[in-house]
Amino acid sequence: MKILKWGFIGCGEVTEKKSGPAFSMVEGSSVVAVMSRTAEKARSYAERHGVPRWYTDAQTLIDDPEVNAIYIATPPSSHATYSIMAMKAGKPVYVEKPLAASYDECARINRISEQTGTPCFVAYYRRYLPYFQRVKEILDQGTIGRIINVQVRFAVPPRELDYAHPDNLPWRLQPDIAGGGYFYDLAPHQLDLLQLFFGVIIDARGICANRGQLYGAEDSVSAVFRFESGLPGSGSWCFVAHESAREDRIQIIGNQGSISFSVFDYAPIVLHTSEGTQTIEVPNPPFVQYPLIKNVIEHLQGLAVCTCTSVSATPVNWVLDRILGKF
Repeated sequence: MKILKWGFIGCGEVTEKKSGPAFSMVEGSSVVAVMSRTAEKARSYAERHGVPRWYTDAQTLIDDPEVNAIYIATPPSSHATYSIMAMKAGKPVYVEKPLAASYDECARINRISEQTGTPCFVAYYRRYLPYFQRVKEILDQGTIGRIINVQVRFAVPPRELDYAHPDNLPWRLQPDIAGGGYFYDLAPHQLDLLQLFFGVIIDARGICANRGQLYGAEDSVSAVFRFESGLPGSGSWCFVAHESAREDRIQIIGNQGSISFSVFDYAPIVLHTSEGTQTIEVPNPPFVQYPLIKNVIEHLQGLAVCTCTSVSATPVNWVLDRILGKF
């Protein structure tokens, strides 16, 4: 069995519980180094999680001879740079979603992965969670019949961080770092799941606006899209809504029923058919990225095949960029 020794580029919030601990929970895998541009953050993470070494320079971590796989947990604007650096060093990559800050950067990553023969995986971990696997199972069983329409609805109030310090906005509200506003950070999970269920989206258009005037990025987005099968879909996202409008819901309508579920809250799945309404609760593991990380590690060990690759993740960025009018 190949022993994987991971180096983390970035050790922020997502690595604390969602992903970081999972790398050491799989047989033959451990974390041996972490990197942050802030020395105190890197040192603190290493000490708290028992990681032997920490760095403040990404190239130094990649060049560490003991590190043979790289996890990139930085904002999207640096995903392409770090992924390419790692792959050119022959070290496989697991990168946070979205794959990059633009579709063009995704294409660059895929090109280098192909040229070097080094795999790149993307953290669309919701594909692997029991909650969404249950949704897929219901759809695949034909419980609601032929799928007719798909609707995404998402609305949340602004956070205090969004307006308390206009000169120091969260990176997710800085398009040059995040690729867009909150839409570019949250919608990828929704769009990736839909493309898992129904295939690639081949047409997408959007109308974007800044209605709250709290920051420069778009805060309200409406979109329509069409899957390769011809199935139509629509979505609305609002990140400056009143609390009364809060919603996290995808509804899939079939000719024999409908199913609705949340993407971020994991509210009970609601299934409507002619037999009545059924509420389904599906618990997820405490470390939500564990199922995907386990699959990635086993792929690299030659024990399984992971399909959550940079190639499969790229269509999400294409849709995001089309909706935002980037091309």
